[in-house]
Amino acid sequence: MANSVEIKHLDLNFGAVNVLKDLNLEIAEGEFLVLLGSSGCGKSTLLNCIAGLLEVSDGQIFIKGNNVTWAEPSDRGIGMVFQSYALYPQMTVRGNLSFGLKNAKFPKAEIEKRIAEAADILQIQPLLDRKPAALSGGQRQRVAIGRALVRDVDVFLFDEPLSNLDAKLRADLRVELKRLHNQLENTMIYVTHDQVEAMTLADRIAIMKGGKIMQLGSPDEIYNRPENIYVADFIGSPSMNFFDGEVVGNHFKGGDLDLPLDGYTFGPGGAVDGKAVIGIRPEHIITGELVAGAPVKLEVPVELVEPMGSDTLVYGTLNGQALRIRMDGQARVSLGDSLPIGIDPSRASLFDKASELRL
Repeated sequence: MANSVEIKHLDLNFGAVNVLKDLNLEIAEGEFLVLLGSSGCGKSTLLNCIAGLLEVSDGQIFIKGNNVTWAEPSDRGIGMVFQSYALYPQMTVRGNLSFGLKNAKFPKAEIEKRIAEAADILQIQPLLDRKPAALSGGQRQRVAIGRALVRDVDVFLFDEPLSNLDAKLRADLRVELKRLHNQLENTMIYVTHDQVEAMTLADRIAIMKGGKIMQLGSPDEIYNRPENIYVADFIGSPSMNFFDGEVVGNHFKGGDLDLPLDGYTFGPGGAVDGKAVIGIRPEHIITGELVAGAPVKLEVPVELVEPMGSDTLVYGTLNGQALRIRMDGQARVSLGDSLPIGIDPSRASLFDKASELRL
């Protein structure tokens, strides 16, 4: 499959500060790629470089095979949706949708046709004669998406478009964005710090830290086979449990833990004795009737219980470190209980202590 966007050896410096560092990225035609990371990791900066809103220090950017590194934003074949909506308050929705097309001297009939198509896709036909002040946050964001949609572009860029909305509206619009991508099949690059948005929307996720991509992969790969401790800790809520120890023979040993690694899938380097860190997701800790069949069984004193409805989060201590356990919402567990748990090492993630890379 051809690449829609290609970034080669991209650097961006603000004075002496190196914000993006020798960054390489290929995005396939029709792919939904999410740039995920905490504040200051460089994800919005990268998006702005692709859009042409920032001048790169080094490297090249290609869109549909064309080198657009120094091209104007209007010449890149991109449509951008901002966090702040950026609508003209004095114009109606129809005026906001048509503004860019009028400036580009599109025929009136073509403008009307594109507005009607976008309004139909986004279900904003009844709003066309309203002004932004008369719209809800979700409706404004739909209009902002529509403004990008009418331009009939190759690549859509989204900069945290849902972060100003309440939780329910975010969830609703997230589903609509997924449907929109399935319908249009355009390339979409989406910036967020919200891992739920990333996991549910993306074909692939690029997790960023300090201007570099820490891991690029499908949501399944990112979740089940994180390449380093940073990614393992960043993805998941509550975050992964980590325990220090060492690999000895075919076992991970540390404090009260002695885990056989027979079922664990090592990387190309195989098992190497030495100091290591094992990570176990809260939802992968076995509880209830299934503990009897677990490869490793332990008991943990319950220190805190958080009922979440569909889930119950239980907190305890193991090897002197915090242990988080996700249980079924109907589980009956109380403060001070001694909770039997099981661990299946085949579902764990093992990292080298020094390099923090996956073993």
